[in-house]
Amino acid sequence: VFNVPKIEGKTRFHDLDISKNILHAIYDLRFEYCTEVQAEVLPKSMLGKDIITQAQTGTGKTAAFLFTVFNHIIKTPLLQKAKSGTPRALILAPTRELVLQIEKDARQLSKYLNLNILAILGSIDYKKQQNTLKYKPCDILICTPGRLIDFINKKNVNLRKVEILIIDEADRMLDIGFIPDVIKIVRNTPEKAKRQTMFFTATLTSDVKGLADTWTKDA
Repeated sequence: VFNVPKIEGKTRFHDLDISKNILHAIYDLRFEYCTEVQAEVLPKSMLGKDIITQAQTGTGKTAAFLFTVFNHIIKTPLLQKAKSGTPRALILAPTRELVLQIEKDARQLSKYLNLNILAILGSIDYKKQQNTLKYKPCDILICTPGRLIDFINKKNVNLRKVEILIIDEADRMLDIGFIPDVIKIVRNTPEKAKRQTMFFTATLTSDVKGLADTWTKDA
C-alpha cells in the first residue's frame, strides 16, 4: 500500500489507474504527486485518447508518456509471441541526448516490468543495433528520425504494429529539419484511427499545430 497523504489541488499517482508495478518504481524514485503536465495528460492518455500538449523539458512529460505506454502494454498483452523489430510503442525525439535520457528514464521506471526497450540513434554501433532489431523482440523503440529511416529502408524494422506513437519536442524536429523524415515514419505506422498518438512541443506555432492536427484524431 502506498501511503501518500491527500493534498488539495494535487493528484497522487495512485489516484490514477496505474499498475502497481509501475507505482512501485515511481515511489522508489520518491515521486508521490503528479506534476501539472502529468495531472493534465494521464487521465486522458491512459484512456487511449490522443494528446497534444505544450510542455517544456523538466515538466515531467517524459514520465507521463512512459506511464501511458507501460500501462497499455501491461493491460493488453499480446496473444502471440512478439516478432523481432516490431515495436508496440514508438517514441521519436530530435537528438541523441534526448533519446538516451528517455531510454534511461524508461529503464528506471520499468524495473519491475518485463519489457524490451531499445534505443536507436546515430554515433552508436550500427551493426549491433541492426542485429538487435533483427533478432530480439522490441516492445518500446526510442529513436532519432534519421537512424530509424535507415532501418526502415533496410526493412530491419516494421512499424505496422505500433499501438502508441509519441512525438517529443516536435518544434525542435521542425527547427532541425527532421519533419520530412518524421512524415515518412508516421506513414509507416498504422493510420491515426488505429493508433494512439501523443504529441509534445515546447512552442505551438501554426506549423507545429498543423502537424499535430494532421497526426492526431481526437486531442
